[in-house]
Amino acid sequence: MGVFLDTTPLRDSPAFRRLWLGQGLSLLGGYMTTFAVTLQLYDLTHSSLAVGAAGLCSALPAMAFVLLGGSIGDAVDRRVLVLFATSGQMGVSILFALQAFAGLRLPALLYGLLILQSLLTAINAPARRTFLPRLLPKDQIRAGNTLNMVVMRFAEMAGPAMAGVIASVWGLKACYTLDAISFTAALYGVGRLPAMPPEGGPSRPTLRAAAEGLRFLIQQPVLMGAFLADLSVTLLGVSTALLPALNAARFGGNPQTLGLLMGATGVGGLAGSIFSGPLRRVSREGLAVLAVGALWGGCIALLGGSGALWLALACLFVAGAADTMLVVLRTTIVQVNTPDAYRGRVSGIDYLVGAAGPQLGNLRAGLMGTVLPVGVALVIGGLFSVAAVGVVGLVLPAFRQYRAAQAGVGPHGGAGGANVPQEATPP
Repeated sequence: MGVFLDTTPLRDSPAFRRLWLGQGLSLLGGYMTTFAVTLQLYDLTHSSLAVGAAGLCSALPAMAFVLLGGSIGDAVDRRVLVLFATSGQMGVSILFALQAFAGLRLPALLYGLLILQSLLTAINAPARRTFLPRLLPKDQIRAGNTLNMVVMRFAEMAGPAMAGVIASVWGLKACYTLDAISFTAALYGVGRLPAMPPEGGPSRPTLRAAAEGLRFLIQQPVLMGAFLADLSVTLLGVSTALLPALNAARFGGNPQTLGLLMGATGVGGLAGSIFSGPLRRVSREGLAVLAVGALWGGCIALLGGSGALWLALACLFVAGAADTMLVVLRTTIVQVNTPDAYRGRVSGIDYLVGAAGPQLGNLRAGLMGTVLPVGVALVIGGLFSVAAVGVVGLVLPAFRQYRAAQAGVGPHGGAGGANVPQEATPP
């Protein structure tokens, strides 16, 4: 068995291949806009608080609306819904470009566009995540999720770097324009899909339907275990907010060193995606989620005690690789074990966990860093993360004992079932 990622879904499914390529190009454009908004806000205000407020504008509306957005995805043809939401996001990118070309200097306008973009994402993301189980056999879902992580990690690394070069030559308006153009690739990938109505008939997109999705989730220990293990890592282990203080305290405060520290997790995540061949041999997916979650926490604790730059970078690199494995395994468990009639709502919760966990984890890390030395804050967060992952395994034995074969996913991509008629977490 090779060490490289499994590319079978790209060879076997033209629909998945088009969707994957379109999503990858659109993600590159999205990171260009993220870079451009950050730089434009700082140029207008010279305030880190103003830049931080942009993150809240992107996260809070989606967090508040995503459960209802997921219920919409269980009520209509998801292909049509994603086409509508993606077209809306393209329109928002055009508005970003127009305000840049017009030379407007209105932070409030940027915040408003970010809020609108976030609301559209809350509709788009849960519905889009239901596509993969409909396009691939069960035994290829894990490979499909790994391929999605590859394009996400690549865009996370390459998007801002490309945007920096483009902005220095042609200005921020070029970044916004390229993002708008990139949505055509995403629209093409989705537009060529077959109809995607919910199996078993649609439900009405109401708060009651959203609550039914929550009740279904609570009754499923395997799904609960996957989400709680992820939250144990993100709420207690995510510590990006502490990296500037760690850099200042241990490594001289050089901005280039901080860049290395903040980029190491992404490099590790991309490497973990590319060299993910061994994941095909994993049969006890629940135990594997707990193991890589504990590995993440251990890396963060070791980071807190590191005095050498090479060791700190190694800890962050391994943490990034562990995060990739955790996300792939968690997403696969969720997609394979959720009936299609609930996939929109459960995918909404999945998106909420991925979006809210790191944000709240960084808030927790920042608060701890104000009252404790940075190394102590990192060690405590990492060890608490390991302990929380252990508690999840003890309290939910059905999750700890869960095997991929229970849902038709063999340990080698094996004898899977038929076609089922798709966050990175910073340190």
